Amino acid sequence: MMTHQSHVLNHLKQGKTISQAEAIYHFNCYRLNAVIQRLRNVGHNIVTHKEPNLNNKGTHARYELNEVYA
Repeated sequence: MMTHQSHVLNHLKQGKTISQAEAIYHFNCYRLNAVIQRLRNVGHNIVTHKEPNLNNKGTHARYELNEVYA
């Protein structure tokens, strides 16, 4: 059984980005920020992009893996 951490990391390693809404939809993951923090703590370089909400009120985070593989 895959953990939220492994699901999210595999998703990011495919060159995709992820938001909280997508994490809920794809992986039933309601605490994406905590998962991202754990991945950062073990050395993954994950950047946060702020993007506007669809209703033009406020922003939300979109995460992207920024790693170079040799």
